[in-house]
Amino acid sequence: MSTTSALRRLLLVLSVAGSLVPGASLGPSMAPRAAPTAVTSARAPAGLVDPGDLRRTWSWPLTPRPAVLAPFVAPASTYGRGHRGIDLTAVQGQDVRAVDAGVVTHVGVIAGRGTISVTHESGLRSTYEPVRGAVAVGAHVPEGQVIGTVVGRSHCGGACLHLGALVGSAYLDPRPLLGGGPVILLPLRDPTQPAVGHGF
Repeated sequence: MSTTSALRRLLLVLSVAGSLVPGASLGPSMAPRAAPTAVTSARAPAGLVDPGDLRRTWSWPLTPRPAVLAPFVAPASTYGRGHRGIDLTAVQGQDVRAVDAGVVTHVGVIAGRGTISVTHESGLRSTYEPVRGAVAVGAHVPEGQVIGTVVGRSHCGGACLHLGALVGSAYLDPRPLLGGGPVILLPLRDPTQPAVGHGF
């Protein structure tokens, strides 16, 4: 099976299984839900929060702060090519923490990978994979609480954590939501003057 076919199948499974729908869980009593009708990285649908207002409000799900292995790439259509989240460096067994306070709305296995979704008061939803859940659906979690551990391999070829962000059915780039500390601009040193202290 090609990578594109595998990704399309995974997205279909995630949509139908409801892992990305608040309040949904896997189980024989769950009726399949319709797939999302639009996938965009644009502004939030009417009635939901504007993600632009939430820049730098999420904490990093791994400590120490990981490197971003693969950035978000917005798909052109629901099942189009793209990367619906970011991949972060991780090690097997590493604790995964909630990026913001919220309610756990999914813990399960989709397409052979452990997944967790947390719906936040802001209306945004964070998704994590591949993880082994340490929380139950319906649990209220504070920001920074351990919700699971990194297990198995992901599409990045080794151990990594895929972090997704959604508002409704629209995928967002989670990177701008993650804190990074303030940007500090240092003055340029005048090359005609001798360096003093740290060379600035």
